[in-house]
Amino acid sequence: MSHRLPNQSIRRKGIILAGGNGTRLFPLTVAVCKQLLPVYDKPMIFYPLTTLMLAGIQEILVISTKETVPLLERLLGDGSHLGLEITYAVQPRPDGIAEALVIGASFIGDSPVALILGDNIFYGEGLPKTLQTIAGDESVATIFGYPVADPERFGVVTVSSDGQILDLIEKPEDPSSNLAVPGLYFYNADVVEVARNIKPDLNGERQITTVNKSLLDQGKLRVEILSRGWAWLDSGTPDSLLSAGTFAQVLEERTGLKLASPEEVAFRMETITAAHVRVLADSYGDCDYARYLINMLKLEHK
Repeated sequence: MSHRLPNQSIRRKGIILAGGNGTRLFPLTVAVCKQLLPVYDKPMIFYPLTTLMLAGIQEILVISTKETVPLLERLLGDGSHLGLEITYAVQPRPDGIAEALVIGASFIGDSPVALILGDNIFYGEGLPKTLQTIAGDESVATIFGYPVADPERFGVVTVSSDGQILDLIEKPEDPSSNLAVPGLYFYNADVVEVARNIKPDLNGERQITTVNKSLLDQGKLRVEILSRGWAWLDSGTPDSLLSAGTFAQVLEERTGLKLASPEEVAFRMETITAAHVRVLADSYGDCDYARYLINMLKLEHK
């Protein structure tokens, strides 16, 4: 069954920020970036990549370090095998999430953009429809709110009873809300100038919360609360990486369906054909992943 919405007129672009030094995962990330670490049976970056794909996004910029870009390019190529256009850019230093919008300015151009962090995983009933609906709306920028037990670790959004944003605070000591802001943001093209004009913090970083607060002050920001039927995982620490892998393993073993398979998502989004999926599966040789793709096609045509 196709996930594509009919008559999607807005050509939104996507950015995956896969930079940073991954220090919270040392020594795992001494020799390799965290976005190439496995989350169960797939590289971590497959999860944010397929989230953008499910939103109907086909032009994607991957931002990482000078050392990591060649490795990511080896994994993902130019995206043509998935019906995508993937390009790459270097973030010389970990100067904040909002820096990705400045680095990606020429890529964004006049298009709306979705920015996702390379270690964020989303799962939920109706995910494609929700993402595509938001991606197709240029009237306002959208962030998400997700209830967590430890909001002090994240950017936090406080929301009124009628769903309006009251406040946004980065890692508050005494949170007034339990709604963390996950690393997925939908913006219009004017966000580039907002990111350029914000003042870096004491560490020299451009904070994404500062960007969001600026948009909020202009009346250009809304929040989508993720319900209990959704899961958001941040796989940037040893514990969260293990939890994310276990989550994926349990779901895949129970359902027989793989999470974050770019080839399957591309097929269901109708950017590649069944024949092309077979070619890709054959190129992977004798492995469980290739067998899954072939069996997926067989089940589709029963």
